Amino acid sequence: MCGIAGLFSFGGAASPEKAELAAMNAAMHHRGPDGSSTFVDGPVGLGHVRLSIIDLATGWQPIANEDETVWVVFNGEIFNFVELREALERRGHRFRTKSDTEVIVHLYEDLGDRFVDELNGQFAIALWDKRLQRLVIARDRTGIRPVFYTRVGGRLAFASEVKALFTLPGVTRRFDLNGLASTFSYWSALPPGSVFEGVECLPPGHRMVLDASGVRT
Repeated sequence: MCGIAGLFSFGGAASPEKAELAAMNAAMHHRGPDGSSTFVDGPVGLGHVRLSIIDLATGWQPIANEDETVWVVFNGEIFNFVELREALERRGHRFRTKSDTEVIVHLYEDLGDRFVDELNGQFAIALWDKRLQRLVIARDRTGIRPVFYTRVGGRLAFASEVKALFTLPGVTRRFDLNGLASTFSYWSALPPGSVFEGVECLPPGHRMVLDASGVRT
């Protein structure tokens, strides 16, 4: 199943710490019992818990491009990754793993934010562009893989499950009555809402871009 988590700090907000990300990962251990990893670079911190399915030996995340300027954590499956990898290799990209995750960083190198248009699958992705200091969070078109997020202490926090957000000081646990009402009517809260006050869900087929100027969706 796997799970992703992360923090992005704006302005003078405290930079992410690995201990915070480790706590977020621990809350999602059941999603990825085979391993847990964290990555911090300036304003961004990424976490990942892994359920090993493809490339058991070398498919650990985050995965980077050749010069380690693009990093990604990913939850899901890319059904057409074999075809994408072959095309990327013909264009000169070098792969370190046999995982479906690695095609994401190379597609981003070639296409920028349009990389998601080439993906056939179910996914929640957080991609860090070190050169441009921007974070891209993306969700598959049918919304199979969730991404929840909230703002706390001048930072945006996101995760595959809301319980990971609750590990952060300042994130309150209060029900959102509108979210609860839509759950009883439609079996789930309607995006971008959730059943928790202050916690939102990235809608299916959407991207969120975070950089020093703010948040764009």
